[in-house]
Amino acid sequence: MIRFVFIIFATLLLSSANTAAAKPQIILDTDIGIDADDLGALAMLHRLLDKDECELLAVICATTELYAVPAVSAVNHFYGRPNIPIGSRKIGVYHKAWNYNRVLAQNFPHSTELRDGHNAVDLYRKLLEKSEDHSIVIVTIGPLQNIQALLLSEADEFSPLSGAELIEKKVKEFVITGGYFPEGENEWNFDGDAPGVTKFVLENLQSPITFIGLEIGRPIMSGANISDPESPLFVGYQYFFNNAPWIHKPRMPWIKMYYKRHVKDNFSFDQTAILYAVRNGVETFWGRVENGYCVADETGGNKWVTGSKFNHSYLTLTADPEKMGTLIESLMLHAD
Repeated sequence: MIRFVFIIFATLLLSSANTAAAKPQIILDTDIGIDADDLGALAMLHRLLDKDECELLAVICATTELYAVPAVSAVNHFYGRPNIPIGSRKIGVYHKAWNYNRVLAQNFPHSTELRDGHNAVDLYRKLLEKSEDHSIVIVTIGPLQNIQALLLSEADEFSPLSGAELIEKKVKEFVITGGYFPEGENEWNFDGDAPGVTKFVLENLQSPITFIGLEIGRPIMSGANISDPESPLFVGYQYFFNNAPWIHKPRMPWIKMYYKRHVKDNFSFDQTAILYAVRNGVETFWGRVENGYCVADETGGNKWVTGSKFNHSYLTLTADPEKMGTLIESLMLHAD
């Protein structure tokens, strides 16, 4: 009972705060298929759209996995928004049998294949150019190759500005999921088999960045109550936990054994980024550390350095993780 009172109170408090400000204009950049939390984050974001708490301008795939674009399209169709633009990088396309994107594309209606999706940089530039100044929130829940490519882009038919100029003019905030704070090593979103990308991005972005390190989402578990076999959420989570090659390795003892017709709890890394981007929640869910900036190395490591070189901050979890898991899962399941 206490946890549900917490959810109601937090929702009312944050909703009333959000009505006083413009709804966040979000572009989601995701490596969907690599982990289940990207799928949970997208489902959760659709619930926040239902509640008119934000606008989703596009979903852009950080991964070049063959079925990523149709998987996103399938999720968007399922939740009644088939026309949300989808972008992707179209070089080095690959497919892994354990990746759940294929089963989403094969089991749910969708209208966009890889060949139909927008070029990621073109879509970014088109959306940013037509937006109001300092209005866009870019949420990255995967590696940052698209952001690097956008920074390096030059004037074109979409905008006379360079990518760096366009970002500085149009983006209000980046919400970046990745790394460990205040310091960590070899994290996937900061590495992504693309050495140096995160280092380049963090050294060249001039917009405010809020980092959500993996230490935030690790204690927040969500997904145990996903049970509707007709939903992409169930199909994707189930396939992931049955097939991801690292799930049952001894080095991951916190992963429980799969049990029939239920989906195991999963870490809530990416969902926390969505919750912050839409509802903020500083002083309700988390604290904010400022007066410093994040430095990334070539291999997925990072550290927090005192100083004011960049407008960076990172979040710390202050709310009870179990209550946070209940809130996030209720939004994922569209059950709040």
